[in-house]
Amino acid sequence: MPPDTSRPDDALPDWGVVRRFLPYLWPKDAPGLRLRIVVALSLILISKAIVLSMPFAFKAAVDAMSGETSEAVTLIMALVGLYALARFGAVVSDNIRNIVFERVGQRATQQLAEHVFVRLHRLSLRFHLARRTGEITKVIERGTKSIDIMLYFLLFNIAPTIIELTAVLVIFWINFGWPLVAATLVMVALYTIFTSRITEWRSKLRAEMNNLDSEALAKAVDSLLNYETVKYFGAEDRESARYQTATRAYADAAVTSENSLALLNIGQSFITNLMMGGAMAFTVWGWSTGRLSVGDLVLVNGLLLQLFRPLDLLGMVYRTIRQGLVDMAAMFTLIDTEAEVTDKPGAQPLALADTGVRFDNVSFGYDDDRMILNGLSFEVGAGETLAIVGPSGAGKSTIARLLFRFYDAKSGAVMIGGENVANVTQASVRNAIGIVPQDTVLFNDTIGYNIAYGHGDADKATVREAAQGAAIAGFIEGLPQGYDTPVGERGLKLSGGEKQRVAIARTLVKNPPILVLDEATSALDSRTEEAILDTLRDIAQQRTTLVIAHRLSTVTHADRIIVLDKGKVAESGTHQELLAKNGLYAEMWARQAADDSADQDDMETVGS
Repeated sequence: MPPDTSRPDDALPDWGVVRRFLPYLWPKDAPGLRLRIVVALSLILISKAIVLSMPFAFKAAVDAMSGETSEAVTLIMALVGLYALARFGAVVSDNIRNIVFERVGQRATQQLAEHVFVRLHRLSLRFHLARRTGEITKVIERGTKSIDIMLYFLLFNIAPTIIELTAVLVIFWINFGWPLVAATLVMVALYTIFTSRITEWRSKLRAEMNNLDSEALAKAVDSLLNYETVKYFGAEDRESARYQTATRAYADAAVTSENSLALLNIGQSFITNLMMGGAMAFTVWGWSTGRLSVGDLVLVNGLLLQLFRPLDLLGMVYRTIRQGLVDMAAMFTLIDTEAEVTDKPGAQPLALADTGVRFDNVSFGYDDDRMILNGLSFEVGAGETLAIVGPSGAGKSTIARLLFRFYDAKSGAVMIGGENVANVTQASVRNAIGIVPQDTVLFNDTIGYNIAYGHGDADKATVREAAQGAAIAGFIEGLPQGYDTPVGERGLKLSGGEKQRVAIARTLVKNPPILVLDEATSALDSRTEEAILDTLRDIAQQRTTLVIAHRLSTVTHADRIIVLDKGKVAESGTHQELLAKNGLYAEMWARQAADDSADQDDMETVGS
């Protein structure tokens, strides 16, 4: 089973996440982006130099104004103008820095999102069957958004704060001696320890809140995807109650999280204001002894205010970075999930010397304690049609999944053209096989797009030809928007028969040498079923075809029929040969004939 991503806060250690994150901070093979980072860092230094110069200009102006003569008015006006210009210059520098860096952040987000998307499609079917789509999309959304935020805060908040703190300490040492330096260091240490401790606590609350948020989203997505089922069973109130329980739990967690923020802000304010009061008192004492000027009071006040500005954001920055690490850890865990089915090193494409299919003593189970196939062996020659029938749970659809190599057999071999599919590339195996599934799911796009999906290079002529081959061209061309008609989510705007014909057309566009029909007509009415069966028989000609069926009447034309029972071939032969054996197939045939007769009688009774 794939690792659980429902508790992302425990997914990876912080340093492991940072190590994975650093390449996005200094991207390889991207000199232009690296230059942007260097320019942005240079602008940070320029901005800090400007910011630190402002208190000195203010100090000089105040000291000049405290004199007894007005001869320094021109100088004072110049200093005041310099102060205003410095403030404006700092804003300009910061915004130019943001402009320069924006492409770096967006490029990192883009690359990470693309990497995750590709990785998800490479994961095995078991992973996707065990995961809720809403939870996965939430993990991806949080993780990709976090990287841009992390880049911004690390470069433009943490680094500048360290630079500014160092500069302030040097200035205090030179101008006011060690007491103010020591007090500043103690204040910063207390502030950092308090912020980190409270934020760690809040991170746990946040992680719990995220889990509840994901659960609520998953319930909403699951319920909406099953809209028709909810309506069938009149379960709107039940679904509302389930969603309400999830949202209320999230709301309670959110309230606790926000209340903890108030505690953090109060504690931070107490520490910084205590430092400010102490520093101002120290400066006033120095002025009273004649060692310091009035301007020094302004200088200390200005420098501390400049230092408090990024420190005031430290709690938010720490929380954001901590949460970013949590979110990225969950996403990196998703990326690191090992695919269950992988190509062997040096695997070559399927040669496809012929299109015969053979299962050689194949055993398989989705769980180790419950085997589905038990030493299954059968063979279908190139160009032949083999029907696979049997009771529910016999392993019919599992055969198709093993043939496509969504799973690897526990033992035995699945062969195509004499080659074991486990020894060749997955892509070449899947390119050789087309399928018309029992439950056709279409993309929420146009009919033309869904038909063309069978082959990435399909043009309009190929799409129309495939639609004609699937006997759906007339229906499509009669629609107001033709091939540009939207089909809705999962194709819900089309009927079952129309969706099946789109699936057939999609397979015709692919034009595979091997065809799998997995109970392709089981959900259709008799008239539609017969029409689609005729179409399927036409496209099966000259192809190696495996027909997985529940209704035996749909496979009487097959070259050979195998009957599965308990994961093994119980009987094999043509339709007439199997009836003559008077075994399991004959029993199933008789039962279905009786059911069909009973259904017909019921219809006649209703009609009368």
